[in-house]
Amino acid sequence: MTSYSVQKMAKLAGVSVRTLHLYDKLGLLKPSIRTEARYRMYGEKELLRLQQILFYKELDFPLKEIQAILDNPDFDLVEALLSHKVSLQARKDRISTLLETIDKTVNHLKTGTIMLKPEELYSGLAKETAEAYRTEASKKYGEKAVEKSEKALGSLTKQEFENLKTDLKENADSLFVLKDKDPTNAQVQQLIARHYEIIRMFWGTSGTADKQAEAYKGLGQLYVNDERFTMIEGKPQPAYALFLSKAMAYFADNGLK
Repeated sequence: MTSYSVQKMAKLAGVSVRTLHLYDKLGLLKPSIRTEARYRMYGEKELLRLQQILFYKELDFPLKEIQAILDNPDFDLVEALLSHKVSLQARKDRISTLLETIDKTVNHLKTGTIMLKPEELYSGLAKETAEAYRTEASKKYGEKAVEKSEKALGSLTKQEFENLKTDLKENADSLFVLKDKDPTNAQVQQLIARHYEIIRMFWGTSGTADKQAEAYKGLGQLYVNDERFTMIEGKPQPAYALFLSKAMAYFADNGLK
């Protein structure tokens, strides 16, 4: 069996030796053996576990949460890798979209190209429904928050806005499939992390220092209180709404602290 010294392990993974020492101290990544001279040696099992740790860190999971996921008896490595692929691809697509947005915004500022019109933010909704949604949002989050959201969305092109709505729908569809799973399940939480990123883009607060943990939990409770937000093909989904609320609250308490 191939063994790796702490220095070799650090070099392979692109982390520092100090980081591996910390993971050892926390019980997150223990070496497979310690020599009589107290040198740490790692095997393939530890190499794969480190890969998982780094994937979850890339998705902004805190170390304590990563350890709980990896130590769960039901943890499935293949399932986790497939989930990572979905989440990282979504992040890649989002970054590509953001880069395109920057280019188009620069072009807009230089040439005066017309961006998304305010009324197009509510396209597809009846006028009365759109006005009701905006009024409710203003009451719950404040007029300034609504205006900030509208301004951020208004800077998008029609295609970018449609892509954002598509991302939200696809994310919701994926979560609906998992509605019978534990809301703290790793795959569920990865999709919730993506949901959080999409929601922040709708709020116009993506990338800001305030992580808005309480506001995000509040949105989850709104899903439970108002069936319109989680209806599927016109039918209320109270169990799905409750599942989402619990998953969002868990993410806010554990992933945004």
